[in-house]
Amino acid sequence: MLDRIADNTNRLLIDGHRTASASGGTFQTLNPATGEVLATVAEAGVADIDAAVRSSRAAFEGAWSHMRASERGALLLKLADLIRRDEDELVRLESLDSGKPVSAIRRQDLPAVLDTLTYYAGMADKISGQVIPARPDALTYTVREPLGVVGAIIPWNFPLMIGMWKIAPALACGCTVVLKPAEVTPLTALKIGELALEAGLPAGVLNVVPGFGKVAGQALVDHPDVDKVTFTGSPVVGRQILQGAAGNLKRVTLELGGKSANIISSDADIDAAVKAAGSGIFFNTGQVCSAGSRILAHESVYDEVVERLAARAKSTRIGDPLDASTAMGPVVSEVQMQRVLNYIDIGRNEGASIVTGGARRGDAGYFVEPTVFAGVRHEMRISQEEIFGPVAAVIPFKDDEDAIRIANGTVYSLAAGVWTGDIARAHRFTKKLKAGTVWVNTYGPTDIRLPWGGSRDSGFGREHGDAAIDNFTEPKAVWINTGR
Repeated sequence: MLDRIADNTNRLLIDGHRTASASGGTFQTLNPATGEVLATVAEAGVADIDAAVRSSRAAFEGAWSHMRASERGALLLKLADLIRRDEDELVRLESLDSGKPVSAIRRQDLPAVLDTLTYYAGMADKISGQVIPARPDALTYTVREPLGVVGAIIPWNFPLMIGMWKIAPALACGCTVVLKPAEVTPLTALKIGELALEAGLPAGVLNVVPGFGKVAGQALVDHPDVDKVTFTGSPVVGRQILQGAAGNLKRVTLELGGKSANIISSDADIDAAVKAAGSGIFFNTGQVCSAGSRILAHESVYDEVVERLAARAKSTRIGDPLDASTAMGPVVSEVQMQRVLNYIDIGRNEGASIVTGGARRGDAGYFVEPTVFAGVRHEMRISQEEIFGPVAAVIPFKDDEDAIRIANGTVYSLAAGVWTGDIARAHRFTKKLKAGTVWVNTYGPTDIRLPWGGSRDSGFGREHGDAAIDNFTEPKAVWINTGR
């Protein structure tokens, strides 16, 4: 493992300057692979959030609002160039801070960051309204205007990628951003803030304020000069954000949890389905909101699916995230490790059978074995509640209607998958499954051009594509009397 990250790089980024917190408070972020201190980070408090919001407000009403949309797009492209230049450092920081394998970051996270930036850079000068011929004696049209100051609160499972999902469209629309990364993974957010300044973004356009949710996050939500909050995280925190946002009726987008069903029909390509099912639950150590944590297998292929999935779990290469050959790293923290292990105990006590895994791996770091449960009943807690770890619950079903009943039988509705060789069956499933995304004969890919989100305890609103433009702008109607 590498040495500690220098503390002087881990200060708050407010109004274009690295600064200690107003209180002088700090916190430590740990390396999940070792449990050792990785860095000491300045801890944002209420005063720091206020300073960041005031800075973002001044930038929004000043230099940023006077810039052409094409110029904003050019700055986003410059930021993308700097990210490419510093790719190795960003990959290393993300891996050390979150426990993600470097191979996964290079394969998915970093390309998605760059794709998001370039997509919205191209969108910046194409945000348009409409001419609507309401009456013959008037010119009536709409324009889209940026909302203002955006509070972006991002999770620890994909800090770089999800951070950019929020930063890029907000800036393209002309908003300014106060970014609060998760306290366990703050380092790449601070690096992105530095690169944004180097790219030429005016001071205050992107402020980065690491801190804890109950203080910094709540202060951001409660602040009367924040116009919009975009949050990715747990349903519990999402509900708290809704309550806080009611104070000044600020707009809110929530992307929350999931308990997604990955359905394997009797006529599926079992090899392909099981390979994707393994990736769908063990990728990023199962810490994915759309993880296929419930694998529904038709009773005629159930035993084969369980056997093959267990074999894939046993063959998963677990180890040092900085090793390019590692397929699965640790979970992000000791707290998360204990949560996952507790759910494994719950599954045992509920009567499900562990086919493989089910324990901590080693005594250093926060590694959990990839775990496969068989004999899972739909009503069990391991089938109903989000574990957010490498734990697969394999559930049998009798027919298509039974599979749809089970798949829709949770409080979540983020994603689902179905494997079948019958196109008519595929269409029936996509129509009846309650999910924001349904994958057919694949599982897990996303693209910035397609809407992303769910409903119920998976949140509301959509990110990506044109939907993100709606998130960060509001329409204004213009009525010009032209006479008769």
